[in-house]
Amino acid sequence: MELLEGVGESPSPPRGFAVSQYEVWNDVYDRLVGSCHEEAAAPDFREQIEAHFNRLPPSYGFDVNLEKVEDVLLHRKILQLAKIPEMRPVFHVRFMESILTRIDGDDDPHRSKNCTSLSRGCHAEHRKDILLDNRDSENEIEPLSKLEGLNLDSRKNANDSEEQSIMAASGSQELSWVPLHEIIFSTIDKPKLLSQLSALLSDMGLNIREAHVFSTNDGYSLDVFVVDGWPSEDTDGLHKALDKAIAGSEAAWSGSSPSHSVVDRIQRGIPNLGDWEIDQRFLKMGEKIASGSCGDLYHGTYLGQDVAIKTIRAENLSEALEVEFAQEVAILREVQHRNVVRFVGACTKPPQLCIVTEFMSGGSLYDFLHKHQNILELSFLLKFAIDVCKGMEYLHRTDVIHRDLKTANLLMDSDNVVKVADFGVARFQNQGGTMTAETGTYRWMAPEVINHQPYDQKADVFSFGIVLWELATSKVPYDNLTPLQAALGVREGMRPSLPENAHPRLLALMQRCWNGDPRERPSFLEIGIELEDLVQEMTKDTAKK
Repeated sequence: MELLEGVGESPSPPRGFAVSQYEVWNDVYDRLVGSCHEEAAAPDFREQIEAHFNRLPPSYGFDVNLEKVEDVLLHRKILQLAKIPEMRPVFHVRFMESILTRIDGDDDPHRSKNCTSLSRGCHAEHRKDILLDNRDSENEIEPLSKLEGLNLDSRKNANDSEEQSIMAASGSQELSWVPLHEIIFSTIDKPKLLSQLSALLSDMGLNIREAHVFSTNDGYSLDVFVVDGWPSEDTDGLHKALDKAIAGSEAAWSGSSPSHSVVDRIQRGIPNLGDWEIDQRFLKMGEKIASGSCGDLYHGTYLGQDVAIKTIRAENLSEALEVEFAQEVAILREVQHRNVVRFVGACTKPPQLCIVTEFMSGGSLYDFLHKHQNILELSFLLKFAIDVCKGMEYLHRTDVIHRDLKTANLLMDSDNVVKVADFGVARFQNQGGTMTAETGTYRWMAPEVINHQPYDQKADVFSFGIVLWELATSKVPYDNLTPLQAALGVREGMRPSLPENAHPRLLALMQRCWNGDPRERPSFLEIGIELEDLVQEMTKDTAKK
């Protein structure tokens, strides 16, 4: 998948490493807003920029050119497209500048000061070897030079006297203008990826002059190369050549497929699952957190990071469970949002079947409310509700229906950020077919689901109404009834008793969410607006006191 090309501009001077990641992304945000950039008009634009920088290592922030902050949006767009399997690898090409170079291939000394090499004094072919050794031996992606290491202002307009002085300095050697192009790649990160990309460019006759390689914390690569060897400034031919080269090595971009019959069935439900395969050598099981009917949940580590490991017991494995497992992985790998639990990978090779996600040290909202008996002030209630709403609005926007939204599936991190989790019964809304009846948990289940009627994403909105009631009361819904009794009551129009001391607007929102007619329920976008407006009202009331 290629993006349309642009034209590179001169970057700013290098900045010191004393600048913090926060200062960088905040500066980028301010500059984009100040320039009235079209994307900056989005209401959650600040969160988008922060999330982009948080996905990447701090060294990415050090490399950002503040005179060309639009490049941050380009990188973000490329990483977003890379999440779509059929578009991988995503690449973008643009012409940067032409530099005056001796015929023997060495840059003229009067020009070389404008190009910072990856290792000073190294020739280009040696620099490539340094890149590969660094990334592949350490199995990490770190930038090997600054993005502003190249002074990419145009040289074609140099005046005659300057060019004549260069010619004189070089003696009898002939000089020629050599075009430089920038190529950005993004795909699922994996070992030897940089070697693969380098070989691809080399086979096309391109020479890597500069490289900047990063890995996101959710397993994607962002690799920026500055190359020469393409004879013209026009990028169309380079686009086509790259497309052809990638198509010619298509097998190298896909993951391997285990031959075990169970794994084969799982992988039929998850194309390119090999991209997310966990290396079990680096997965360490810790304490058991919870147990279910088909598996267990553990706290563990993977490559040094805290993770949650959801396992499936071999004795419980069935075709239906395999489908559920494949469905959960297929959804988790396609979603990424601050308020959705982050997917790390999956083990599909016997004897271990498991799903690995980020570890949420704050536990579930269910435990927070009911086991620890916390009573929420309105400000905290709204904060938690808005977190859930943002996560669900994102999922619905990406055509995902959760189908089991409840406080037990809403987890908190160490900063009390709430994230939607557990996609075991979730599915894509546009998959077609009939939705399974009675999917979810009775106390939170919408009446149309209980009644085996057609349903859609508004079933999640009903469940959110019950969650909102829980946050307001710190009680379990219908705690005086069995789950089946509660379901039968909801079929007949029963709802939880409204709390007496809750904010009137909050009560009205609950009732709209659990309306018996799905068409009368608000969307999560509308719910979010209502909740944010209530926060503003509270802020004004507090200021008046």
